[in-house]
Amino acid sequence: MTTRDRLLAIVVAIAWGLNFPAIHLTLEQFPPFLAVALRFSMLAIPTLLLVPRPSAPWRWVLLYGTGFGVLQFVFLYRAIDVGMPTGLASLVLQSSAPFTVVLAAALLRERVSRRQALGVLVAVIGLAGIASHRAGLDGGTTLVPVLLTLCGGLGWSIGNLGNRRAMQAAPGEPLRLMLWMSVIPPLPLLALSLTLEGPTRIAASFDGLTSPTGLAAIGGLAFTVLVGTLGGSGLWTSLMSRYPAGVVAPFSMLVPVIGIGSSWLLLREPTEPVELVWGALVVGGVLLGSIAPRRARQSAFGTGTTSAVAIAATPSPRPVSPSPSAVVAETVTGPPAADESAASASARL
Repeated sequence: MTTRDRLLAIVVAIAWGLNFPAIHLTLEQFPPFLAVALRFSMLAIPTLLLVPRPSAPWRWVLLYGTGFGVLQFVFLYRAIDVGMPTGLASLVLQSSAPFTVVLAAALLRERVSRRQALGVLVAVIGLAGIASHRAGLDGGTTLVPVLLTLCGGLGWSIGNLGNRRAMQAAPGEPLRLMLWMSVIPPLPLLALSLTLEGPTRIAASFDGLTSPTGLAAIGGLAFTVLVGTLGGSGLWTSLMSRYPAGVVAPFSMLVPVIGIGSSWLLLREPTEPVELVWGALVVGGVLLGSIAPRRARQSAFGTGTTSAVAIAATPSPRPVSPSPSAVVAETVTGPPAADESAASASARL
């Protein structure tokens, strides 16, 4: 990997890590479900007008959008809204990688190696440590935001499965799939916002948009859409098209580091040392399962394969989702069976 591309991977990790303080600023003005609806509407409208539909079966795009776009962000935004520290949220959301391993093994019957299983176990121990620590604070009230964030990670993992099937059916269209995924969330999230947050709260959130809080919220919303999603995903997709995921994916583990650091610098939000220790276990577990052994990496390079998954033994390349946790999860679970065609892949779940 060239120095330039390493720097680009770090830039993407910084953009994705800064997403979490940006979400915090957005929620200072808008209620959580409306904020998510606005975020995806800004992508959905130009996508419907300008971007051709992907060739993947619609059911996989729907599963991708429901898991990644609806479930993940409904729980994540709600968690931050009720008190989840944004830096800690960036860490706990990495639970999507071990969740994806378990779901892929249970639903897609993918093989999980001992190394991968150990990585999941280490990550789960770290997450359990964070939850246990939070359960002992303020009478246990701080545990609820952690559980909501874990539900967001589970939603992301469900989206990963839909994305995986969509990518198998429509190779070479990761950015198009991501954009069309954004068409799914706006309507159900607007309905959820109207039902639970109510028209009065929604209308009130549009007052004072020219105030410092309102301008910061608009800036945060624009950042998550333009920099975090379009810019970050575009650069990540470019890197994934040129290097195996075993080379690129570890850079995504910088996201919680940036998330925690930027939340401390920008929001004056400290993370307790014990949570950092448990968080290191989470990151270590994900890396343990996602980085291929040296022999597997040498085999992948030696055969000339350009597969996005470094431990893949299949000779044909396969693109991977531009989202960091999806990339790590795909690296952890490994590729589908070598004889699985796109048609058969799209027919099973």
